[in-house]
Amino acid sequence: MTPLKLECRQLITGVLITIAGEIDCSNAGRLESYTTQRHLPRQPVVLDLSGLTFMDSSGLHALLRLDAAARPPGLYLAAVHAMPARVLQITRVWDALNVHPTVEEAVEAALGDEIAGLPESP
Repeated sequence: MTPLKLECRQLITGVLITIAGEIDCSNAGRLESYTTQRHLPRQPVVLDLSGLTFMDSSGLHALLRLDAAARPPGLYLAAVHAMPARVLQITRVWDALNVHPTVEEAVEAALGDEIAGLPESP
């Protein structure tokens, strides 16, 4: 098993968390705790999954719980490939989550949604 590696970067508003390795029942709780500790209320969370090589149902459950906890404005998934993408697709969760092909597009969507929710300047 490839160990789970988590890194966090602050965005203008919200956070970008890079996930690499594998998520399964042995570490899905760690992903949730890490993300919850760094997520500020009413700010977006972008998860860069480009380095995620495996995800089982525990990882799927963690993503769904994080999505619910991050609302509003929400959780943005970026660069979901191979096995994790397949898990999201066959469980029909792909369309329910905010998935973007690249980190840049996810960050842009997160910041755009965040900015769109702000009152207009006079």
